[in-house]
Amino acid sequence: MTLSTATHEVLVLVATAGQLPMIHTEDLDNLRRGVHYRVLVPVGLRNLPGAARQLDMFASHGAEIRTVPSVPMTAMVVDGTLALLPGDQCGELTEFRVPSVVRVVAELFERLWRPSGPPSTGSGPTQRELDLLMLLMNGYTDESAAARLGISERTVRRMVSDLMHRLSARSRFQAGAKAADRGWLIELAG
Repeated sequence: MTLSTATHEVLVLVATAGQLPMIHTEDLDNLRRGVHYRVLVPVGLRNLPGAARQLDMFASHGAEIRTVPSVPMTAMVVDGTLALLPGDQCGELTEFRVPSVVRVVAELFERLWRPSGPPSTGSGPTQRELDLLMLLMNGYTDESAAARLGISERTVRRMVSDLMHRLSARSRFQAGAKAADRGWLIELAG
């Protein structure tokens, strides 16, 4: 079994920009066949233009992308039976089929994917999120904000959803009010 034979899910952990996987033909084939991709990246990657474009491309083909404060290692899990972990050579991934190894990597992924406890109130928005907030505050729709930022509409919706989650808001209006309460909009209002 390799990545090209995936049948239901591929989990991807990316620790640094240099380890961000490029979309290959086998990934596109998998996504077209309905293989679910979930990709975890450190939040800092969203601020690097090349990495952000690559992540947006993955998302535009149906991959689910989530950012977290940090990712401890680069790895992949294919269909819960194969783990690909960093090898001795730079950029090389080594296959592991030992169930306990695959399970540990999958559990690490799931723990990072579903943060435990309430969202941190101290994590402010990234510059890209501030740019989006400014556009939304000025009445841009998701579609027009996406065009203005050079990202997909789906990415705009994901970013809004992430902000709402971090703010513990149930609506966009409530998210705006909570962002204002935290001082996130002070610079934008001027």
